[in-house]
Amino acid sequence: MTELMTLEEVATYLHVTKKTIYRLLKRDSIPATKVSRQWRFNKALIDEWLHRNSDE
Repeated sequence: MTELMTLEEVATYLHVTKKTIYRLLKRDSIPATKVSRQWRFNKALIDEWLHRNSDE
């Protein structure tokens, strides 16, 4: 089953502010989907994204 996180949850998970998440969304830098005007983040995709970007 796909685990979806809210913007607040992903910010906590990544140890960043919500403002940082909004910046990443604006740049299309983080995998996310908008559901009924609210952002949702697939935890597996966030983990992959984090792994890919940890080398930079």
